[in-house]
Amino acid sequence: MQINLKNNKETEELAKMREAGRLAAEVLDYIGPFVKPGVSTDDLNQLCHAYMVDVQHVIPAPLNYRGFPKSICTSVNYQVCHGIPGPKKLKNGDVVNIDVTVIHEGFHGDTSKMFFAGKPSILAERLSRITQECLYLGIRAVKPGARLGDIGAVIQAHAESNRFSVVREYCGHGIGRIFHEEPNVLHYGKPGTGEVLRAGMIFTIEPMINAGKRFVKLLPDGWTVVTKDHSLSAQWEHTILVTGTGYEVLTRRKEETEI
Repeated sequence: MQINLKNNKETEELAKMREAGRLAAEVLDYIGPFVKPGVSTDDLNQLCHAYMVDVQHVIPAPLNYRGFPKSICTSVNYQVCHGIPGPKKLKNGDVVNIDVTVIHEGFHGDTSKMFFAGKPSILAERLSRITQECLYLGIRAVKPGARLGDIGAVIQAHAESNRFSVVREYCGHGIGRIFHEEPNVLHYGKPGTGEVLRAGMIFTIEPMINAGKRFVKLLPDGWTVVTKDHSLSAQWEHTILVTGTGYEVLTRRKEETEI
């Protein structure tokens, strides 16, 4: 497994990754007030695109990536990930994951967050909260000498103890100059297994948790993944740096004081 450690001082890799992460987080802060009933996901895409290109002067990484047609991913209700923004308007109670990746000076910052259009159901609020807790538990497992399986194990345990299920077909990934690189970061597994974490590694943790069964299917558009049983799904994502003593959340938003 070829893992690129981001600690080249000559190219200032870490500084550029930190800035890319900050900018990606800033997009989620910006778009939040616009997520409400009556707004289409394509409206949200256009707002994010304009903010990234005209204000931040960054490149929206998803746009034209392997043919993806939009600048962000918007996954609504039972859509698990990679939802394509479109004309359908959000209704009161809808939940939507907005997934943002920017390219700044050649480096990627990748993050996502759950949003509610209006008032969510009790189940939707609980699923979103538990999924965020899964992400934070996974992040806290990151330190030099730990293993990738430690991350997946704590995520799986927390999700399943709350009677939710972990999607297994999609995972976190290494990131840097390349959008998706080694290693793959599974959101399930056994402690003490998998690649050993080393300082300088940067990867995403992005658990996808379903309210029903874990099984998913890919829609004919070739991108949108949905739950087979049409149960709600939630996802949260951060880009994480392994430091000499623990971790640094490169895409941490201002309100996230607990990580």
